[in-house]
Amino acid sequence: MKDAPPTLVDLLRRAAGNNTTGIRVLDRDGKQAAWLPWAEVWRRALRVAGGLAARGVARGDRVALIFPTGPAFIESFFGIVAAGAVPVPLYPPVRLGRLGEYHDSAARMIDAVGAKLVLADRGVRRLLGETARRARPPLGCLVPDDLTGSAEAASPSPGDLALIQFSSGTTRDPKPVALSHRAVTAQAIALNGFWPEEDGVVHSGVSWLPLYHDMGLIGCVFTALERPGTITLIPPEAFVASPAVWLRAISTWRATISPAPTFAYSLAARRIRDEDLEGIDLSSWRLALCGAETVVAGVLREFARRFARWGFDERTLTPVYGLSEASLAVTFSPPGRGMKAARFDRDGLELEGVARRQDSGREIVSVGRPIPGVEVRIAGTDGRSVPEGRVGEVQCRGPSTMEGYFRRPEASASAWCDGWLRTGDLGFVSEGELYLVGRLRDILLLRGRNHDPGEVERAVEGVPGVREGCTVAVSWLPEGAEGERLLVVVEARRGVPPSRFGEMAAACAQAIIEHTLLVPDEVAVVAAGSLPRTSSGKLRRAEALRQYRAGELRAPGPVTAPRLAGAAARSALAFLRGRLSRRRKP
Repeated sequence: MKDAPPTLVDLLRRAAGNNTTGIRVLDRDGKQAAWLPWAEVWRRALRVAGGLAARGVARGDRVALIFPTGPAFIESFFGIVAAGAVPVPLYPPVRLGRLGEYHDSAARMIDAVGAKLVLADRGVRRLLGETARRARPPLGCLVPDDLTGSAEAASPSPGDLALIQFSSGTTRDPKPVALSHRAVTAQAIALNGFWPEEDGVVHSGVSWLPLYHDMGLIGCVFTALERPGTITLIPPEAFVASPAVWLRAISTWRATISPAPTFAYSLAARRIRDEDLEGIDLSSWRLALCGAETVVAGVLREFARRFARWGFDERTLTPVYGLSEASLAVTFSPPGRGMKAARFDRDGLELEGVARRQDSGREIVSVGRPIPGVEVRIAGTDGRSVPEGRVGEVQCRGPSTMEGYFRRPEASASAWCDGWLRTGDLGFVSEGELYLVGRLRDILLLRGRNHDPGEVERAVEGVPGVREGCTVAVSWLPEGAEGERLLVVVEARRGVPPSRFGEMAAACAQAIIEHTLLVPDEVAVVAAGSLPRTSSGKLRRAEALRQYRAGELRAPGPVTAPRLAGAAARSALAFLRGRLSRRRKP
């Protein structure tokens, strides 16, 4: 592994000498909206750093960022780093029909890290009054234009915090993951070593992933910074509205690397029309990374078949595995090999915890081997390593693991086992490669067998009226019951009338029986948008069960111009109350 600067400040200072690479930001139509060479990122970061110092932000202070994808996020993030402070990226209020829930969640996160200041996009700030009133950051909530000045960049040590990133919170409330400069730069170096520039190929990336999560920020922006290279960023909402924007950007800018979760490959394969692909050439794409959620073999095969006509090579498919507590990546499939999947005996997996290959068994995709510098082991219930082919908890260690959960000593202590980071994922190793079985906290326990909820959830996707990727399967033990019950909650597509929910529930139950041989105790069909999600869009199974049992599972209200104007007015009033409250303090 090559030597490299130990902090983000050093990486940015070095990259600032290169005016030919940097960050390209596209608009919602996929057209270039901004070009920021690394030298310009450095100049803007120093301006923000000076403004932060003038406002009283000191080294080690936490500053929350709430921005959509754009230049303002980039200059603010690196400005905070250049000031020696600690950026805390948070997600903006994208589900406007659930603003009340957003204020609760965002205020808790701001309070959890003791943020001294909130920096926000000007448009987003219009809705953050209630968040700021509840969290009460000492320096309030500002926009980048409020920060003017200049400063010399701080010189953090490798062990200082580079950022605090909240975990996705699929199985519990998000936790503040504290990542040092040493950890995030080690991750960027390892990834760039994984895809070296050779045979005349100069790597560049395209990403529509949010910048407030590890795959978008660390995996895409930090790796481009460390090389230094160029990354093209697409607003996530642009991809959701028109998935073809993603493939057009890869073609236009001749990108070699682009990551996405499984649902994105499915969405692209099913929603992009042939006429949307006119003139597109995907032959430059060398690494189609797939991670962040269960990798489904059928989805990737469908994607490869769908876009082969436009130059996509199935050997590009690269399943990966990681988590925010490890800065990002833990294992990667070998570049250029393509997806590797195998079938394993269900009884062995579910009853014995043993992985035996079987032609008619459950198909699982390999997520590869550990990236350079990282070790992986499978641990049994006693915390000790188990041999290859046994199912247990996936644990890892390496230079990019977290310092701990910020201000959470008990949670930090329980995250480790004899120096190994506990991931909370179940898996096994076969022929030296990692295969994932599911999340420890999400596994369905039914009549003494462990079942993957993902298999149950995918079984209903072909049922007419079912909203793709919007189903949760959970098991729970009612008080006084003799055994666990299987509950499946399914979202209907928008426009499907409630009068059809009953027949849909029956059809879903039948599909689950046919595909998994499991008989659900209850199937509930709910309106689109009802299921709770994390900031990255992942479904929260445990929270869905809680809300269902409490009668709180319901769709958000419609977002109309009057309601949006009302929310902005209430936000302005909350900002005013917050300022008055701070002035009254002795």
